[in-house]
Order: sequence, then C-alpha cells, then structure tokens
Amino acid sequence: MTIASNKNSVKELVSSSVGFKTSDGDGVSMTRLIGTAELNMVDPFLLLDAFGSDEPNDYIGGFPPHPHRGFETVTYLLEGKMRHKDNAGNEGVIESGGVQWMTAGKGIMHSEMPEQENGLLQGFQLWVNLPAANKMTDPAYQEFSASEVPLESWDNGTEIRVVAGTTEKGTTGPVKNDYVSPLFMDVSLATSDPFEQTVNAQDNTFIYVIDGDVEIGTQQQILSAKTLGILNAGEQVLVKAKTDTARFLIVSALPLNEKVARGGPFVMNTQDEVRQAFDDFRNNRF
Repeated sequence: MTIASNKNSVKELVSSSVGFKTSDGDGVSMTRLIGTAELNMVDPFLLLDAFGSDEPNDYIGGFPPHPHRGFETVTYLLEGKMRHKDNAGNEGVIESGGVQWMTAGKGIMHSEMPEQENGLLQGFQLWVNLPAANKMTDPAYQEFSASEVPLESWDNGTEIRVVAGTTEKGTTGPVKNDYVSPLFMDVSLATSDPFEQTVNAQDNTFIYVIDGDVEIGTQQQILSAKTLGILNAGEQVLVKAKTDTARFLIVSALPLNEKVARGGPFVMNTQDEVRQAFDDFRNNRF
C-alpha cells in the first residue's frame, strides 16, 4: 500500500483494521495486523504482529532458530523478557520498553525466546523492508534497554518513548537506520494536549492503539483500542486522546516503491532471488 501525495497537510485516517488471530514460531499466539490478505503491506512495512498474554502456553515456545534475508525485524516489548541470539554472534535480553532491531541483510539465523516461564509477555514484531541495493548487506544488530530509549515527559502527563526518529521537542531515538529513515514512537497521551508530529510528506504512516480511544487528524475520526489505522499523505500527524488517557504506537517511513517477492522468511525483489535464498539456506551459506 502506497499513499498518494498530499503535501503540507494534516494526515487523516483512511482505513483501519483489527487484524486476525494467528500463531507463529513454536505456537506463539498473536494478532497479525500487517501482512494479511486484507492489508498485505504498508510500504516499507511488510508485517506487524501484536502479541500479549499472561498464559505461558501462548508464548513459551517462542521463536526457535530460523533464517531471514532481505529485510529487518524489530521486536519491541511492552511487558516481559525476550532473548535474541543469532549466528553472527549477537545475543541479548530485552525487557519492558526495550527494543531489538536486526538487519538480516544477506542472511542470518536467529532465535527470539521468552526469558520467562510465567507472567505477562506483550509486545510487537515489525518487519521493515530493505531497498534492493541493500538487501545483500552484511547483517547487523541494534539492541537498546528501556533506559537507553529516551522518554520525553510533558507537564500534563503525556510520555513519548522514542525508538527511532525525533519528536517536535527534539528527543531522538537511538536506532540508526538510513535505509527508510523510520520514525517509531510509543505515546502515552493525556487528554489535555494533542500529539503533533512532523514527518516526511511522502512517508507511509500507521498508528496502532494499545489502550483507550484516539481522534485522528482534523476530521477527528475515532480509532479504538487494538486497532491499526492507516493515514494518508501529508506532513503533520495530529492525535488527541478521546478517553482519559490513550496509548498508541506511531510508525512512519519513506516507501521504497519497489517490487516485493516473498517466500516465507525471505523478502526479495524477484522470485528468482527468493529461490536463491532458499538454495543458499539449504546449502549452509548463511
């Protein structure tokens, strides 16, 4: 999905989705919001899964070792603990408020396993496409604990956790990504003041409401909890809390406008490249 240009305007809500229940990895229960028949992608975002349960059987199997090529995976936790390990030598554990941003590039094997046997595990997995020119780049890994993710606090109680990008007040997230210049923020919004954010006019932007209800844009369209909203083009995002408080993710980036060929854990530009990825994996070239 690529959104038509509408420069110098406030972004408005153009569609919404509650996704569908599914499972992935070793039986991890989740809701798939992007990467579905209803919403195939929001260029450059290939997939968004929301997971959350205090029932260990919903998550204990985790995501055992599996390959990727051609894109980036982002794991952002709201609650719980998750361990990342890959065959490039990276390993670490994130907890509530932490993020792991992995660039699979030309190929990597990794696992993401819950570092807990009970309690609530809640968070998101986002897939971000890589440009054709960078799909075979060397794998890379960025990990930041909650204390390393800047928290901007307003006098009215609003808090913005900045993973990537920069707020209107100058708070900048730690993730470095020059491929699509992403913005990724976790906003806990009080009712008294709106959230306003400038983005690139050509960005594709979505909002996922974690808790509460929000109003989007000048048209004040309502987006409710557990719902994903796609915004049209424009340079300003305007969000107001409709309930006493509301919490949402805002994610935005420049579209690549390139052909996409998917094959399970591989995302390339042609089916020949996908077949090559499977051949390389089978012959231990990752």
